Amino acid sequence: MTTFTDIKPLQDRLHEIRHMGNKVGFVPTMGALHKGHLQLIQQALAENDVVVCSIYVNPTQFNNAADLSKYPRDLEADVALLQQEGCDVIFSPSDLVMYPNGQHNTLTLNFGDLEYRLEGKFRPGHFSGVGLVVSKLFHIVMPDRVYFGQKDLQQVAVIRKLVDHLFFNVEVIKVPTVRAKSGLALSSRNALLSEDGRKKASHLFYALNHARQYLRQHPDSVSQAKEQALALLQEEPAITLEYLEVVNAASFDVVTHIQRHQEIAVCIAAFVEGIRLIDNVLL
Repeated sequence: MTTFTDIKPLQDRLHEIRHMGNKVGFVPTMGALHKGHLQLIQQALAENDVVVCSIYVNPTQFNNAADLSKYPRDLEADVALLQQEGCDVIFSPSDLVMYPNGQHNTLTLNFGDLEYRLEGKFRPGHFSGVGLVVSKLFHIVMPDRVYFGQKDLQQVAVIRKLVDHLFFNVEVIKVPTVRAKSGLALSSRNALLSEDGRKKASHLFYALNHARQYLRQHPDSVSQAKEQALALLQEEPAITLEYLEVVNAASFDVVTHIQRHQEIAVCIAAFVEGIRLIDNVLL
């Protein structure tokens, strides 16, 4: 395993790899790796000849400076985990490498309606920052396939739109969410929760799963499914809800009636112990 911090040496190495006919899989991360990230690495290893993992906490996708400052970082532990999994290449750049002209003197992107729904509505500028850094990483790595977790479902939709509109020659692969035994979606932010907080946060999945099961039995009763899920969430006062919506999993339009052959997701964002968590389930 080789670690790169600068762009040119990484590109030179990847040029050699591609010249030998190897397929490159790519897993972009912000570090603080957990089993969910490792699942992405494992699938990438199974489907490609060489796997690159980036570790970079991208400042332009944070609309809250406090959230950025407390985001967990442990590069040494991340490198050890990736080495154990058999990852081939790590790219761990600095802010200066990724934003040589400064973070506040850069491009912005607009993803249309996706920019103003759910995560976009509550985190203004978030998806512009995501799209910008992923575009940079795609140009640097030039992967054949890229892997994202379902937990960040709206991000997957944004990346697919980015690939479609900017003609990136890369296959976007969505990998199912990895969960703790309690049902809590694994997340780097979970490390900021106490043990009791993680237990209470598992109530998010309990409510999501209840809504999913109800909708499978009553596809015309979206409002009732939401009401029942919201009632379950109110049973846990430690949870401060930001949103809970039933949406089209591709467009993120809020739906009131479920149509056949339409992929539907129940999405949630909430705070536990001041930590913002997101999750979703697909019908």
